[in-house]
Amino acid sequence: MVLEVSILKELLGMDSEDTGKDTLLQFVLDNVQEVILNYCHIDELPDGLSNTAYRMAMDLYRNEGIGSAEGKTGEVTSIKEGDTEISFGSSKYSAGFAESVLKNYAMQLNRYRRVVSSCR
Repeated sequence: MVLEVSILKELLGMDSEDTGKDTLLQFVLDNVQEVILNYCHIDELPDGLSNTAYRMAMDLYRNEGIGSAEGKTGEVTSIKEGDTEISFGSSKYSAGFAESVLKNYAMQLNRYRRVVSSCR
């Protein structure tokens, strides 16, 4: 099964004619597919995981700030005006977000997961 940028664009509410983010969206889809294949120890994405893959891709795109050179920062938690001080809280856009997305979908993925022997 092949994940399509056009479907992800529609799910994200993007204009299908705007190709400016196609490379980023393809990266997200490739990343999600790689995570699923590695987690499940399979070589091909099964049709039964297509919705799960698109939902994971939507979560990753929306929450990791992919395509932003500056990256995402946490919310402002305090501002001090005298000698200016701004404090930021922890960011929901953390490096571990991809792992947490995997945990959110583990129940669906476990149905397709194969046991792999650690002995070689």
